[in-house]
Amino acid sequence: MDKFALWAQLEAKPGKEQEVEAFLKSAQPLAVSEAGTTTWYALKIGPSKYGIFDTFADENGRNAHLNGEIAKALFAKAEELFAKAPEIDKPEILAAKAPGA
Repeated sequence: MDKFALWAQLEAKPGKEQEVEAFLKSAQPLAVSEAGTTTWYALKIGPSKYGIFDTFADENGRNAHLNGEIAKALFAKAEELFAKAPEIDKPEILAAKAPGA
């Protein structure tokens, strides 16, 4: 079971919602290529609120993701796309239901 996660909360600038959604969708292939990233979800929470949730088996995988291409692109676009800086939390997973369980 994965024990580590990342939760990023994002708020699009007014009028930038479509660009944020396109950006998040474009990051999916990058997440697939990350060996240490077990799951990766880009979420729409509300009209201008978005999130990214991903899980990792160990801290090395989480740190690799934080220093990877998605994080670099996210922070490079932050001022252009987001109303405020992305909020990044590092939750620990206490319990989960895995696919097929």
